[in-house]
Amino acid sequence: MSETATATLALPTPRRRTMDVEALYRSCADDLYAYVRTVVRDPTLAEDVVAVAFERALARRGRFDDRRGSPRAWLFTIARNAAIDELRRGTKGAALTHDPVDERQPDPAELVVQRDERAARDASVAAAIASLPGRDRELVALKFHAGLSNAEIARVLELSPTNVGSRLHRILTRLREACHVEA
Repeated sequence: MSETATATLALPTPRRRTMDVEALYRSCADDLYAYVRTVVRDPTLAEDVVAVAFERALARRGRFDDRRGSPRAWLFTIARNAAIDELRRGTKGAALTHDPVDERQPDPAELVVQRDERAARDASVAAAIASLPGRDRELVALKFHAGLSNAEIARVLELSPTNVGSRLHRILTRLREACHVEA
C-alpha cells in the first residue's frame, strides 16, 4: 500500500450515531412548537412546520453528527429552516397570544385574581415580544422556548456565542423596559 493510500485511510471519518427521533420528539415537541409558533406567528402553521421538521429529522437521522451539537440543537436547526421555508412562501402569521392559565389552583376566588394578573402580564410580554424584529424574536424563542445554550443558538443562527449573549442581553433589557420590570 502506498503512503497516499495509507494517509487516506487514516483520515478521520465523521462521527455519526443513529438518531432516536421518537425519544427526541417526546423530549422536546412542546418546546419546538413554542419556538416555531414564535417564529411563524400562526398556531396552525406552527403545527405544520413542526410536523415537517420531524419528518425531515426522521429522513436525515443517519446524517446526525454529535460533534456538531446536541440532537436538540440539530432538531431546532431543522425546524428553523422549515419555518423560514414557510415564511418565504409568503404565509402570513397571526399575532401572538398568551399561554392558558393553570386552572389547577385550589381557591376559585384566588384563581380569578391570579388569572387576571397573569393575563395582564402575558399580554404585556406578548406585546413586547411581538414588537421585536423577527431575528430578536427568534433569539428569545431559541433561548426560552427551546432552552438552548448560547453556543447552541450560535450554531443554529450561524453567529458567535459572544454575539448571541450580547444580543440576548440587549433584547431582555428592552423587554424589561417595555414590561416595566426591574432586573
